[in-house]
Amino acid sequence: MSDYETSAAHRVRQVPKRAAYDRATVHGILDAGYVAHVAFMGEAGPVALPMVYARDGDTVLIHGSRKSRLMRMIGGGAPICLTVTLIDGLVLARSAFHHSMNYRSVMAHGVAETVAEAEKPRALELFTARVRQGRPPETRPANTQELKATQVLRLPLIEVAAKVRSGGPLDDPEDMDLPVWAGVVPMQMVFGEPVRDLAAVQAK
Repeated sequence: MSDYETSAAHRVRQVPKRAAYDRATVHGILDAGYVAHVAFMGEAGPVALPMVYARDGDTVLIHGSRKSRLMRMIGGGAPICLTVTLIDGLVLARSAFHHSMNYRSVMAHGVAETVAEAEKPRALELFTARVRQGRPPETRPANTQELKATQVLRLPLIEVAAKVRSGGPLDDPEDMDLPVWAGVVPMQMVFGEPVRDLAAVQAK
């Protein structure tokens, strides 16, 4: 997959060797994550909010109440920064200074576009499928009132960069013989056993 033509202003500057601009890496990280932090300049200062998102091709979808501050601000053209970070491990070094984390992250800048009313049902299905593949056909779709109350925004992936750290600690040569355990503690997200909602059964 081809690279994104991210401009110099939004390319990775700190440890640029960890940067990636290819679609395969960017899409892979976005597809593995569930929460994006969306930052924008609010009326009283900067704001960053955690949000569920869904990737749709070369765009990221977010949604919320049409009346919310977020939807009003960024739906009106305010620039945003959207980030997704996955933690893959704790990196324990021999020195305190060189402790780190293994991670995969994506940062995208831009102006979100409002998804047209006719496209909203499909967009909302993508969010439902994001929760669990195959879920949309099992559930009641959004009704007219719910569609009206919900705004969906689309952020084009144009100014986008991924950054990835992997591997062990990067200790200084003089610390290599210290009697300190060093290495990586892997981390991963694990789904638990589903717990059925019994509210309907108990109500009978």
